[in-house]
Amino acid sequence: MLHYVIKRICSVLAAFSMLAFSSVTSVRAEGTITQAQPMLPTSPLTITTQNGAKHNFIVELAKTEKQQETGEMFRQSIAANHGMLFLWDHPQRSDMWMKNTLVSLDILFIDSQHRIHALKERTIPFSEAVIKSHGVVSSVLELPAGTTERLNIVVGDLVESPAFQNENTAKP
Repeated sequence: MLHYVIKRICSVLAAFSMLAFSSVTSVRAEGTITQAQPMLPTSPLTITTQNGAKHNFIVELAKTEKQQETGEMFRQSIAANHGMLFLWDHPQRSDMWMKNTLVSLDILFIDSQHRIHALKERTIPFSEAVIKSHGVVSSVLELPAGTTERLNIVVGDLVESPAFQNENTAKP
C-alpha cells in the first residue's frame, strides 16, 4: 500500500512539474522579440568633441528593460542624426550585441561623467558577439555606423542631454 501511495505522489508531482514547465516556456515564447518596437520618446543630445565641435542628435530613450532588450532590433534604417540612448538604473559594466539588428551601428559607452568611455565602430548586423564597455558606464548610445568616424568623435568626448538630468545614478 505504501508503495502505491509513493508512486501516486510521484505521478502527481511529475504532472505538476510538466504543467509548471509548460507555463514557463509559454511565457518565454511570448517574450520573444519578432519585430521593431514603436518609436520611443525622444530627447536632444549633443556630443562635444575635444576640439570644441558640437554635433546634435535626436535620440530615442530606452529606459525600461523591455525597451533596452529590444533596442534597434528589426529597424530597417536609422536617420543620420538620430540614435538610441540606453539609460541604466545605475553605473555598470555593459555588454551589447547585434542580434536581430539589421543595420550596422556605432556603439558609444558613456561614463557617469557623461564622457565617452569606449566605442565600437561599424558593428556587424545580426552578430551575437558580445560588445563590451570595458569598464563601468551609466549609459550607451547607438548611432548609425560611420557617424563617429565622419564627425571625429572619440573616447573622452562629452555627451550632453536633458535625459541625463533625470538619472538616478550614483556618481563614483
